[in-house]
Amino acid sequence: MMKRRDLIKAAATGFVAAPLSLAAGSVQAASTTRLRMQTLYGTETDDLYKSFAEDVKTSSNKSLRITRFRGSELVPNDQMLDAVGKGTLDMCQGYGGYWAGQLDIAKIESGIPGAWTSFDEAMYVHKAKGLGDLIREAYAEKGAHYLGPVFGGPYDLLTKEPVNSLADLKNMKIRATATVGAILQKLDIPTVYLPSQELYIALSTGAIDGVIYGGSLEYKALKLHEAAKHYTYLNMINPGYADGMLINKAKWDAMPPEHQKILELAVAKHSREMHAWNVNGCLDVNGEGIFEFGALPAEDSKALTVAAMDVWKEEASKSERNAKAIQALTDAAKATGRA
Repeated sequence: MMKRRDLIKAAATGFVAAPLSLAAGSVQAASTTRLRMQTLYGTETDDLYKSFAEDVKTSSNKSLRITRFRGSELVPNDQMLDAVGKGTLDMCQGYGGYWAGQLDIAKIESGIPGAWTSFDEAMYVHKAKGLGDLIREAYAEKGAHYLGPVFGGPYDLLTKEPVNSLADLKNMKIRATATVGAILQKLDIPTVYLPSQELYIALSTGAIDGVIYGGSLEYKALKLHEAAKHYTYLNMINPGYADGMLINKAKWDAMPPEHQKILELAVAKHSREMHAWNVNGCLDVNGEGIFEFGALPAEDSKALTVAAMDVWKEEASKSERNAKAIQALTDAAKATGRA
């Protein structure tokens, strides 16, 4: 019997398969363009990126090829923006929170808590409310072209000891990106940033007490359940994070329109497939019994929301572009009845 995750993945594939196949017939394979692409992830996503590369190859009549490298194989994950801008990498799927010091809109792009509550709302704010255009403008200044968001799934807390309230976290050291760290620090919760490949050892040795990195699927993939089993729902944002698909801008500008369109369609399809894989994978893992689940009290969830709104104001003050981005989030929240 087909698992629910596979069923939804198949549905996502069918959603955009037709445009990709239509594009294939219009491309003449005169010469081959090869793109080296690094992602954040390891072997657990090999099938997804193989499908992405195959879509591009087939739709371009083999004239556009992508070679994918796993996380940090060519450059450290937090240096991918710089590498794409300089052309060391042709493409990457990266996380804006890793380069928040380089890009004014990075924290907002990566999924600032409270920004959206569903995949549809996240797509609405990017497409209809113009957030994607603002992000694209910012990356262009760094020598990269933004192809679009790739949304993850749940984004919650995993700790070695049970967490019953935010007060418990004040005696722990939590791994968090700059985006979430800014909120936790307002609540006097110590945070530190570590790359994903260091999380297992850091938890095992007691260097950190918990992580906010993703959902149960990612935590299992990194084998973090061997060192920490207490999973706490934070309910700050869903989808919990947004990666960005980037390509070197000079490389993009030199491409024929047919290749550009093929990449855009393939990224849109990949984005939906990866989101479905993540969400449904978490549901599968949740039923395995390797984590113990809990949630914060309502008053603590409200405290997180208040702290997030303070961060929204701080982000809006950083630049005119950020102010427009926060206004887009605010307008989307009003349109969906959240504000």
